[in-house]
Amino acid sequence: MTQAGKLLLIKHGAFGDLIQADGIFRDIRQYFRRAEIVLLTMSRYKSLMQRSPYVDRIIIDDRLPLRHVQQQWKLRKQLINEQFDLIIDLQNSDRSALYQRFFLPKLRWISRRTKAAPESGLKGLVQLLTESDIPHHYALSPNVSWMVEKTSETLSKYPIYKPYIALIPGSSAQHKEKRWPYYPALSKALIELGYGVVNILGPDELDMAAKLSGYSPNSKDDLFNWFELAGILKEASYIIGNDTGPSHIASCLGRPGLALFGPTTSVSRSEIERGQFQALQVNDLHQLSVDRVLSYLPRI
Repeated sequence: MTQAGKLLLIKHGAFGDLIQADGIFRDIRQYFRRAEIVLLTMSRYKSLMQRSPYVDRIIIDDRLPLRHVQQQWKLRKQLINEQFDLIIDLQNSDRSALYQRFFLPKLRWISRRTKAAPESGLKGLVQLLTESDIPHHYALSPNVSWMVEKTSETLSKYPIYKPYIALIPGSSAQHKEKRWPYYPALSKALIELGYGVVNILGPDELDMAAKLSGYSPNSKDDLFNWFELAGILKEASYIIGNDTGPSHIASCLGRPGLALFGPTTSVSRSEIERGQFQALQVNDLHQLSVDRVLSYLPRI
C-alpha cells in the first residue's frame, strides 16, 4: 500500500470498543510511521485520545442527528479542507458510510461494511487490516498503560489503601440490564474478609454509593478522571465488574479480574478475556450468587 502523508481514522465509540481498538491504533501507527494520524471521535473521548501515543490530533464529531444540516455541512467542509490521503473507517457504521458517500467520495477508504458480520468487533478490525495488507502485531493485545496517571498521587488524594479490590457495579445508562444487582452484598463481604474496596462509579451511577461498602465517590467532583481510573485499576489486586468500559480498561492493563455477563451479550464477542482477566456468563444475573463470584477470588 502506498504510504499516506495524512490519515483519518474514524472511531466514535463506544468507550469499551475504543479501548479494545488500542492495538489496532498501534499497528496503524507502526505501519504509517511518517503519516499525520487524525482521529474522528466524540467530544467525550477527546481528553482520553489526546493522550494516546498513536494519534496526532483529534477532530470532534458528536454524531448529531442528520437534520442538523448546518453542523453536518460544517463537518463536511472541515474534513474536505484537511486534504486527507486515506481514510480508515474503524466504526463501519451507517453514518460513516454516509460520510464516504457524501463527504469524501473521491478519497481512498478502507472499510469492511460490505463483508459478513465478524466473530467480534475486534476480529472484524483485524480482518480489515489483513485485507488491506497492514501488518498486525498488537491488534489482539491492546495495552493502555499509557492511560495510567501517577498512581501514588492519585491514591494519596483519596482514602484508598493497598491492597484493595476494585468493583465496577455500573454500566451505561442505556444498558442497565448488564448490571449484576448484588454489589452492595459483595462489597460488604469483601470488607468482612479483610479486603479494601474501591467502587468505580460514573456520573449516572452515584446513587449506588450509599449502598456500597468501601470507598465510593459521592459527587461528580469526586469522580475519577480517565487517567486516575486507569491508575486505580492498575494498582488493584483484583477487579470485579460488569460488561462495561472500565472492565475493558482492566483487561487491557493486564490485571487479574472477572467480568460478569448476563444473557444480553456474548463473552466471545466482547473480547474481554485476556491473560488473568476472566469472564463469567450466566442466563440470569439475578440468580448469580455472591458466593459464586467470591469463589473466583484468588488468594491476595
